[in-house]
Amino acid sequence: MRLVLVGWGAIGSEVARLLKARAAPVDLVGVAVRDTARDIGVPLIDDPAALAALRPDLVVEAAGRAAVMPWGLASLSAGADFVAASTSAFADEGTLEALLDVARRNRRQVLIPPGALGGIDALAAAARLPLASVVHEIVKPAPAWRGTEAERLCDLSGLTAQHCFFDGTAREAARRFPQNANVALITALAGLGPDQTRLRLIADPDATGNRHRVTAQGDFGRMEIVLDNLPLASNPKSSALTALSLVRLIENRAGPLVI
Repeated sequence: MRLVLVGWGAIGSEVARLLKARAAPVDLVGVAVRDTARDIGVPLIDDPAALAALRPDLVVEAAGRAAVMPWGLASLSAGADFVAASTSAFADEGTLEALLDVARRNRRQVLIPPGALGGIDALAAAARLPLASVVHEIVKPAPAWRGTEAERLCDLSGLTAQHCFFDGTAREAARRFPQNANVALITALAGLGPDQTRLRLIADPDATGNRHRVTAQGDFGRMEIVLDNLPLASNPKSSALTALSLVRLIENRAGPLVI
């Protein structure tokens, strides 16, 4: 399978490293970056218009919200399926619809990886029947919320117990707390949508890592998914599971067995 990565930061480079280490049946034919002067042993491009010449089967974005629309449109138009890791882009009205329109016309797919979450396959399956509620709680150490609106909503340095400083829709959470927008939108797209999915953001002075708890109820029954994620060694702001989920997706597309 001919693969192009968009972005060569902590996530993109780790995905490439893992694919090589696992001898995945993938040919990395190009990487999209801002600076094409450096040498990483793979052809570099900086313009979506150059994508078609690489003849990719799959394009995986891991470069940030602004990269989703231009590279997504170019990928789908070039006959490649497109993976959007920066799902926060879909909080913008019309973005997902525009990509899906091009995907339909070219008989391609837009793929949403689970990122730092787990159980998204179960949630998406459960949503085939009516869902009554989906609640996603994100718990982080109190200092991890510094530099966000949380500083105005509570005394992060003075907390002695868990404190929920935001309880609202996934769409509002994505707008007010963009660093959590990716996971908020993934849960929303899998289940009830951004306006019916409830997000609770919690600061915990005793937490040592990031915890996600997704609870859903509906005609299927009830589920509760809890993950305690460790950070990526090369970038403590990113979850290791984010890179691993992309590797799994790519291997599922390239290999004979899909799990």
